[in-house]
Amino acid sequence: MKSSDAHILMVPGLASPDEGHWQARWQSRLKTARWVGAADDPADRDSRVEALVAAAEADDRPVVLIAHGLGVLAVAFAAPRLNGRVVGALLVAPPDPAGAPGYEDVPRDPLPFPSLLVASASDPGCALAVADDLAAAWGSHFVDAGDAGGLDSASGHGPWPEGLTRFAMLMARL
Repeated sequence: MKSSDAHILMVPGLASPDEGHWQARWQSRLKTARWVGAADDPADRDSRVEALVAAAEADDRPVVLIAHGLGVLAVAFAAPRLNGRVVGALLVAPPDPAGAPGYEDVPRDPLPFPSLLVASASDPGCALAVADDLAAAWGSHFVDAGDAGGLDSASGHGPWPEGLTRFAMLMARL
């Protein structure tokens, strides 16, 4: 599938990414991409899930999700309500649910769409084994990004060409 044929939803982490963050860079390059998240409090799980479901239903094209950090857990909570609208997801650097207030009880059911979960061995927010366990529970293909920190601009992943390659590979499978 071409990215221009999809409604691409960028699901950020707790804070909106800075302009140098790979998600912000990709959003400006992908014509059909738009941000989705909670309007008021990004830590409010219910409002994030509602916003994600509404955004997925707002377009007739197939939906592809690109989630980072806390946005990954929001995707897991929203998945049962996405009604077949989502055809794939790139899930990057999920936090450990045990340390994410309001998200501790993250669903562990297989996601109803193909997904790729990328995590780092040196992410301060989530041990690699926890991320691997989430990927296994969700049926996501797991990618160990090595010593890459939180896969954000603070860890040197502004442009993140390796991630863009992974996204292109996911799109080619859809």
